[in-house]
Amino acid sequence: MNAAPSAMLLDPALDNECINTLRFLSVDAVQKADSGHPGMPMGAASMAYVLWTRFLKHSPANPGWFDRDRFVLSPGHGSMLLYSLLHLTGYDLSLEQIKRFRQWGSMTPGHPERGVTPGVETTTGPLGQGFGNGVGLAMAEAHLAARYNRPGAEIVNHFTYGIVSDGDLMEGVSSEAASLAGHLKLGKLIYVYDDNRVTLSAGTDITFTEDRARRFEAYGWHVQSVADGNDLVAIDAALHAARAETQRPSLILARTHIGYGAPDKQDSFESHGSPLGVDEMRLAKQNLGWPTEPLFHIPKKAGEHFRKAVERGKAAETEWNDRFSAYSRAFPDLARALHHVMHGELPDGWDRDIPVFPADEKGMATRVAAGKVMNAVAPRLQALIGGSADLNPSTHTALSGLGDFEPAGVTVPDKQGAVDGVWSYAGRNIYFGVREHGMGAILNGLAAHGGTVPFGATFLIFSDYMRPPIRLAAMMKLHVVYVFTHDSIALGQDGSTHQPVEQLAGLRAVPGLTVIRPGDANETSVAWRVALEAGDHPVALILTRQNVPTLDRTQCAAADGLRQGAYVLADAPNGKPDVILIASGSEVELVMAARKSLQERNVMARVVSMPSWDLFDAQPRSYRDEVLLPSIRARLSVEAGASQGWHRYIGDRGDVLGVDRFGASAPGDVVMREYGFTAENVCRRVLAMLE
Repeated sequence: MNAAPSAMLLDPALDNECINTLRFLSVDAVQKADSGHPGMPMGAASMAYVLWTRFLKHSPANPGWFDRDRFVLSPGHGSMLLYSLLHLTGYDLSLEQIKRFRQWGSMTPGHPERGVTPGVETTTGPLGQGFGNGVGLAMAEAHLAARYNRPGAEIVNHFTYGIVSDGDLMEGVSSEAASLAGHLKLGKLIYVYDDNRVTLSAGTDITFTEDRARRFEAYGWHVQSVADGNDLVAIDAALHAARAETQRPSLILARTHIGYGAPDKQDSFESHGSPLGVDEMRLAKQNLGWPTEPLFHIPKKAGEHFRKAVERGKAAETEWNDRFSAYSRAFPDLARALHHVMHGELPDGWDRDIPVFPADEKGMATRVAAGKVMNAVAPRLQALIGGSADLNPSTHTALSGLGDFEPAGVTVPDKQGAVDGVWSYAGRNIYFGVREHGMGAILNGLAAHGGTVPFGATFLIFSDYMRPPIRLAAMMKLHVVYVFTHDSIALGQDGSTHQPVEQLAGLRAVPGLTVIRPGDANETSVAWRVALEAGDHPVALILTRQNVPTLDRTQCAAADGLRQGAYVLADAPNGKPDVILIASGSEVELVMAARKSLQERNVMARVVSMPSWDLFDAQPRSYRDEVLLPSIRARLSVEAGASQGWHRYIGDRGDVLGVDRFGASAPGDVVMREYGFTAENVCRRVLAMLE
């Protein structure tokens, strides 16, 4: 059962009543809150009604049913349209919550938020992000279908629908995501474009006059135009045609009118970001034949018609459950694996092959160690999928032998031009191209869909391009893993444009994002364990380009101490340090060398490896005091990044060796030396403190 039945205008009067119910439930909520965006729900109500009552496969009684269609409202400012749809179709969202729109503690925040409102798939509002999320949702469906469906047993089979706006199409992230979606031929991705030609401050005629249809055709999309967004027959036909197109994602350009029905504010930016006002609201209702009283009016027939979604959803879910039972009998191993990924479970023995690296003074880059860990884990952890922004050779994030996520049937030539494989959606290596912003939004969609643990990789400096989706991943508590390599000025000759300085501090400032900068190969192994066990929040791994020694763990503490965020790596021989040296990442080897030099000068130092502030701050105060010893006032933190934030760990008598200016183009060891990252300079700073 792939969709609700498409009842073509059997009762035009009822259709009109239902559409106006959507419009004015939204308008009344915005007016009561004296805050919000009434225009978009008024203009887009007709096409939303057709989609939700005739096409969308969903189960209001069970919003998390796995094989539901996904719906994304990318212009999140029109949130009241989505809340009205959810309430009317029977989700656990009461009329009282509609009346409490935008109020403290309500389930109806100003923009849709995943986890707050039942039925909201993804947090939208920052324009373009929902567009990218939808691409990720469609990629997840395609991947899981390719991996788990079998002939006659299509257990994963659903569409991703969305409403997108002028603002979404203007933001650059939508261009990145649309380009990749077209290349990937995501035929089950269908967007309806609310082409009302008005933004918050003006009409699009002064900013956005490109041919949007031809633009998306150039991306490889199936494009249709509907001249009147209130033409239910045309919207219905366009959605049917979009569903029939299996080789291209679809964009339906529907010409709508923002603030439809409001005599003075229709087609005006004044209905975009402000309530209509009592008088204009009354006139709009009169204009469309709607009673001015009572507010929040839901006619009985309209309510009953919308609520049919509950029984349709239960029937679709029951039918799917029966199919899954038959699938489990026919393919027990596949069913067991699919059950694990659907529920976000780590299978038994998933970490059995994670390497323990031998002590090695030369060592390896933590990016290389991370790649080895990923490839040890991936065969057992089928949910792991991802890729880089065209940087696999540098980030070491390719999953060997696990295929490339590409349209089915496309052959792959090897270096000699011979065909050595066939691409398909079952592949687990995603080539995002040079599209960090789009990659971030797509990763969120992959994670929000369920069934995948997505990762994305790039250089740390380019995390700047990903900040909006990283923030949203943390807000939504999505399990996304970011692999950021080339983590400091030590990357060298590419120079200041590629040497991160403030990026690490910026990532640490994101609430709910766990940032880990491991100090050697074995800390990297533990970091990946922590990242994959996270489950309900994103994790950023910060990795080196250059080699760092693999520490001899028989001479210092075990790397598992990383789980606490910071731990005593090596202590003063007498257990009574004069100074505490704190470092992360590649600077751990530096302070270990300084500890040895200080000991020769009869200064006893404790070395604390602190790969993660977030994990450390979550520990009990007793543990934190045990590591940092409040009685020791002489503390020095050493990290090749901005000093911002370190003072909370070193106190008012401590010192910070960091980087508070941009880098320089020179070999990495030269840059580090010139910026003071030497054992000798660490010793000088310590002796100055002690004096």
